[in-house]
Order: sequence, then C-alpha cells, then structure tokens
Amino acid sequence: MQEPFPFNIRVSMAVWNALYLKDQRFVPDAGKTPEWNHGAYLVNGLAHCATCHTPRNALMAEDDSRFLAGGSLGTWYAPNITSDATNGIGGWSEAELVQYLQTGRVAGKAQAAGPMAEAIEHSLQHLPDADLKSIAVYLKQTAAVGGTEAQPRYSYGTPDVKNEEALRGATGTVDAGWRIFSGSCAACHQATANGTGNGEYPSLFHNTATGASQPDNLIATILHGVDRTVEGHARFMPAFGDAASFTDRLSDQDIADVSNYVLTQYGNPATAKVSASDVAVLRAGGKPPFLAQVRPLILPALVVVVLAVIAFAVLRGRRKQSA
Repeated sequence: MQEPFPFNIRVSMAVWNALYLKDQRFVPDAGKTPEWNHGAYLVNGLAHCATCHTPRNALMAEDDSRFLAGGSLGTWYAPNITSDATNGIGGWSEAELVQYLQTGRVAGKAQAAGPMAEAIEHSLQHLPDADLKSIAVYLKQTAAVGGTEAQPRYSYGTPDVKNEEALRGATGTVDAGWRIFSGSCAACHQATANGTGNGEYPSLFHNTATGASQPDNLIATILHGVDRTVEGHARFMPAFGDAASFTDRLSDQDIADVSNYVLTQYGNPATAKVSASDVAVLRAGGKPPFLAQVRPLILPALVVVVLAVIAFAVLRGRRKQSA
C-alpha cells in the first residue's frame, strides 16, 4: 500500500538522513571488556533494542539523550531498560535478565507480551547463553536514566485474601472492576491474584505490568492477550478485546474498570485512573506520533507557503515597475 503524502516522497529522507542517520560501523570500546563490547554490538546492532526502548523526537528519530529510557509502540510501551535501579533494570541480576531473554518470564518481576514476546519467541530464545550473558552485562552498565517511577515496577502489591470472599453474593453496590475480575480473571490468576504455582499464570502483584506508572501494558495485555512459545511450550492468555478471541469481548468501560481494580488492589495505586477513552485509544493502535497527527495539515500549509511566495514575488515586481 502506498504511503500518503508527504511520506511517499522518498527524497525527503535525504533531509532526515542528513540530520539523524549514523552511517558507521561498530567500534569496540578499548576501555571495556570483550564481553561488554560483544553485548554492545548485539544490543545496538543485531537486536536493535533502541528501536523500541528509546523515545523518539517529533521527527521520529531516537532521542539519544534518553537512550533505552522507554518508548511508546502505539498500543504497547517498551519500558526503561537502563541501569537505573528504580526506573530501569538496575534491580535485576544478570541471571534474571538472561532468564527473561530466554523464556520471557521471571517470577516476581515480569512476563513478556506483545512485541517483546515476539522478539523472544522468534529470536532471543535461540541465542547462545554467552550472547545473552553479554547482553545482560552491557545493559547492567548502561548510563542510568531516571523517570517517573517512585519504586521499581515489580515491587508493588500484595495478595488479596479477603475481597473475593467478602464480595461474592454481596448486596448493594459492588465494584464494577471486581465483577469483571471475578468473572474473567480470577479463574486463571486466582481469586487472591497469586497466579498458579506452576507458573503458567503469573501473579498480578510484583508484576511490571501492574506496577508501572502508566497502565498501557496492562490494558494492552487485556485487549490482546499473551501468546509466546518458548522451547515448544506455549504461554497463553486469551484476548478480551479482540473480536476473534473465544472469550467474552470486553467493552472499553469494562477494561477500564478491571484495570483500575487490578491497579488499586494489586499494582501501583498511584497510576492515573484509566478511562474508557484511554482504552479506546489503545484499542485503535495508540496515540499517533506527532508527524502522523500533523500530516493532514502539511499539504495545506505548503499551498499557503507557495501562495505567499507568489504573492510576495508579484508585489515586489509591481513595486519595481512603479519605481
């Protein structure tokens, strides 16, 4: 499918390349270990981690001042993976990072979904242990970049041993989010949100999706589910927002209600309250980047500029004639 104007004008890339293209080969840092350099080569070359995990500027170039500090992928959010102990992976051990890259799961910390699950399933799980170890060594030594987190994302929450008992069969007003949780989530994640003992379904506390300062990945997981296969073993959660799923399709308000319930009961209660409109935006693919938002205005703006230039030229010509 052809790109819309002005993105279909390939010559415009010459300007972008002049501003942002880094056309150079990898140069090892003589002051670092061979393992660190190998990790740097993998992270910044073959794995291109910055493509997702580095925020972008108005022209969609990576913001090098916040290298690996997290970036929006539309529906999903690629989190901070710098060495910052609170906002990044500074609190992870090298062994935990290797385990995550191999399996997509570290109990009590995180589970991979969306694009990261795809990266692990189709790429990272197949790397030799030495490569994954080098990646972990490099990431643990990246420059720390702070953010909005007050404590590590995986450190939030506790099990809830009373709510389900107290609310089942209760009369009067009952939290709408609990109704969704009890009917659609508790069967797998358990009524206490502990998850299953065999690790098939994770706990909803001590979980980066529920402990983040923004709810995008929690909402995206409810909308699109989890589907990754590692070493022939499938890890699956059904989607509750996709029409093709065999589960009940939850409305935007339903997903907002259950998200707020989970965040309050098991995750980061300071996360901004989710609204139905927030869910609608993510269901549609996320907030468009700046360039996509202004695209409809570019052609009219060019027309105005051309007309202004013509008017100026005509006015200047008349002045010369009158002089």
